[in-house]
Amino acid sequence: MKTRPVLPGVEWVGAVDWQRGLFDALIPLPDRTSYNSYLIRGSEKTVLVDATEPNLVHVLMTRLEDVEKIDYILSLHAEQDHSGGLPVVMEKYPQAQLLASPKGKENLSTHLSIPADRIRAVQDGETLSLGDKTLHFIHIPWVHWPDTLAAYLVEDRLLFTTDFFGSHLATSDLFASANVPRVYAAAKRYYAEIMMPLRSMVQKNLEKLQGLELAFIAPSHGPVYDQPEFILDAYRQWIGGPLRNTVVLPFVSMHGSTLQMASYFCESLAERGVAADPFDLTNTDIGRIAEALVDAPTLVIGTPTMLGGPHPGVVGATFLVNMLRPRLKYLSVIGSYGWGGRTVEILTEMLTALKTETLTPVLCKGLPGETDFQALDALADAIAERHTTLAEGTGI
Repeated sequence: MKTRPVLPGVEWVGAVDWQRGLFDALIPLPDRTSYNSYLIRGSEKTVLVDATEPNLVHVLMTRLEDVEKIDYILSLHAEQDHSGGLPVVMEKYPQAQLLASPKGKENLSTHLSIPADRIRAVQDGETLSLGDKTLHFIHIPWVHWPDTLAAYLVEDRLLFTTDFFGSHLATSDLFASANVPRVYAAAKRYYAEIMMPLRSMVQKNLEKLQGLELAFIAPSHGPVYDQPEFILDAYRQWIGGPLRNTVVLPFVSMHGSTLQMASYFCESLAERGVAADPFDLTNTDIGRIAEALVDAPTLVIGTPTMLGGPHPGVVGATFLVNMLRPRLKYLSVIGSYGWGGRTVEILTEMLTALKTETLTPVLCKGLPGETDFQALDALADAIAERHTTLAEGTGI
């Protein structure tokens, strides 16, 4: 397997994972993924940036087969999908010095049992000369681990960002410009699943990079951005841009009552000019829900009552929403029950990380009737009114 040139003196030497279907035993990978490594050949020194997933380190080693000497191995992030191959690489290149952030040094020693004396911690703002190329190190913690480090190749205006700006996308395209719509969708989904819970830190680190003149952004997953403003603008939009005029509606229906309510409610919203993104939780990829939540102002949860509380499938999805901490403004619950319960209380108590206004829930006993449909119309009215107010304040 050959290296692929990004620009003169910089080559992609990573691995595309065409098979992996699940990440962290949680996140579905419909587009699979890649583990990017880069080789920088300066006139005096050579640097390997990251060392891929351990199961595919053999691909990296094949690409490095004709590389006789590496002076530095740069670990931008200690998570194993980027660092897992380090022991193999360091065995082949025993003279190479491993570089990481101070927290990265600690994590690499802990997670991979790499001796601390083999690792040098680089400081925020430190530079490293490779001869005709210069690496400038930038600490960007919490995107998405505390150890995250970026490296700016000054002369080539290329920024290595590890998970920051990444996308779980297996593709033979080296550059994002080859398929912008597909990359945008994958990057938005990746942001939703990985970066959105840490949105405030992502914002701070995005601001920290503002002064850099960028021609390329090279993340650890997905293609290289050869038009960096594309992904920078997308992140600005996802972090703080206008919200969409839509309602995210995850639901479960056991005997059809909640389904009737969800279907009617979507129609009622549409009549009022509000879009709906319904997700049947029995067969929905959770990543699609996360992506929809990035710029949605309203969440309405649909659930039947089971043993006095919400359906377990709804509980799991609600817990996930709380973890993701989207920019939601409004929350409500619709559903059915057989004799009673604490469904609404349980769900709202689970969403403590969100700062939302709770709109009047609609719960019916058994099948919904005319009064219940009127209550759903009233909820749709309340949402449409609030979305209009948001739009007038440029929030939508």
